[in-house]
Parts: sequence; structure tokens; C-alpha cells
Amino acid sequence: MLVLAGSVLSTGLLAQTPPAPLAFPAASPSATLKQRVGLTDIEVDYSRPSVKGRVIFGGLEAYGKVWRTGANTATKITFSTPVKFGGADVPAGSYALYSIPGETEWTVILNKVVGQWGAYSYDQKNDLVRVTAKPVKLVQPIETFTIEFNELRNESAQFELVWEKTLVPVKIEVDLVGQLVPQIESVMSSSAAKKPYASAAMFYYEQNLDLKKAVEWMDAALKANPDAFYLVYRKALILEKMGDKAGAIATAEASLAAAKKDSSPAKDEYVRLNEALLARLR
Repeated sequence: MLVLAGSVLSTGLLAQTPPAPLAFPAASPSATLKQRVGLTDIEVDYSRPSVKGRVIFGGLEAYGKVWRTGANTATKITFSTPVKFGGADVPAGSYALYSIPGETEWTVILNKVVGQWGAYSYDQKNDLVRVTAKPVKLVQPIETFTIEFNELRNESAQFELVWEKTLVPVKIEVDLVGQLVPQIESVMSSSAAKKPYASAAMFYYEQNLDLKKAVEWMDAALKANPDAFYLVYRKALILEKMGDKAGAIATAEASLAAAKKDSSPAKDEYVRLNEALLARLR
């Protein structure tokens, strides 16, 4: 027996390493979509079929029949916190996403059994929620099935199923205030050396919460950073929302004067912002 460069020569034949298994492209490639809404992380794992010249809804996917909402294994959606899905309460966790296409109305389903291939073993008794959605007719066709998040807000997003000439929207809502306010109050009442005064103040401003607290926290932020004209501008916004017009004008004027003296790249932006605020107030 003669050994040559890792191969074995025996009985006059050269033994070769078996070739690697062939890999072929998937007909419906898998995809993972991640989106944060407020403080809630949402992840969607799905496969993406393409039209390929076929009629999809009312054809390949019959109206009135349960669809895996993708291809291969039924689409999975995971929420890191409780949400409202199409107005229905959904606990944190992972769910299979099914749907029932219709010409004028769709049913979108979250089912408690994940990991099933197709909709062959789908059982309605395992549904957590069923919500209805109105399909939107698209002008331009979408070749490959797509799941998207749009209209992002701190407390909500529009979850969209898009394929062929159809878009199906479902609103997802999160309880950001309920999640974050207890944490803010706990930190602000603690003995922590550093507190997120400015961020907490602006959160209360944006959510129309306790604006007096928001002013106090912004004052604390300015005490630590008195030259921060951008924080002075934000204090003016809070005072405007409180209805303190005179205080908002005086504060905006102070921010404008400081911004004009500044040499940083933020100068022009805050000159413009303060001038717009003053024009609104006067």
C-alpha cells in the first residue's frame, strides 16, 4: 500500500475524498425580521415565496382557506413583552402566524403551536387570537412575499403582509408608558449618582405626563450642563406645552442667544429651531 499526499493507492486505484454534498438554492428563501417598537422587541421568522407568473390570492392561495403566511414552516412571530395585536391582547412569547385571505377581508391568526410545516396540521382550537384586516390593493405588484413594519411610533407600529398586489395591515400596540414610567420613577427617587434627567423630562413631555416634573428634571440637567443651549430649547418646548407662554418665550430667546454664540455644528440647527418656536409663540 502506498500513501500519496493524503490519498491511498491500493490495487492500482487512487482513493479520493468523497465530494461535499450539493447545495441548491431554496425555492422560498428563509428570512428573519427584527424590529423594536418602544421597548418591545419583535422577531419574525418566515420563508419568502415568489409569484413566478402565478395568480396568488384566489389562485395559489384560495380565498377562505388557512394559509401558513409564507412558505415551508408556518411563519413564527415573537414578542418580548405583552402587546395588542389588531386590538387583541397577546402575552409575550412565540406564535405561529396563519391567515385566511379574502377578497374584501382577511383573518390574521396567532396560534400557540409553532414549528408546524405548512398549515396541514393547523388546529383552530390552538388559536390565541383571530383579528380581521382590510386588504389594500397595490398599484405595483410585489414579486416576493414580504413582511414589513411601518408607521413606527413609540407605542405602535403597522405590521404588513405584502405580496402580489395585496397589502394586509395589522396594528401592533405596546404599553410603553406602563413599562417605562415605573422604571423612571424608581431611578429618579433613588440615590444614583447619575440620573437621566433630560431623557426623562422629554419622555414625560412627549407622553403628556407630569410636565412639572419634566421642568424640574430639565432644570437639573441644565444645572449639570449650564451651557447646553439645546437643553434650554427643550425646556422651552415643555413650558409651551404647559401653557406658560411668557416663560417659553424667555427660555427660547435665551437658547437662541446662546446658539448664535456657539461654534459647533449644532449652531445653525438650534438657531432655526428657536426662531421657529418663537414665531409660533408670538
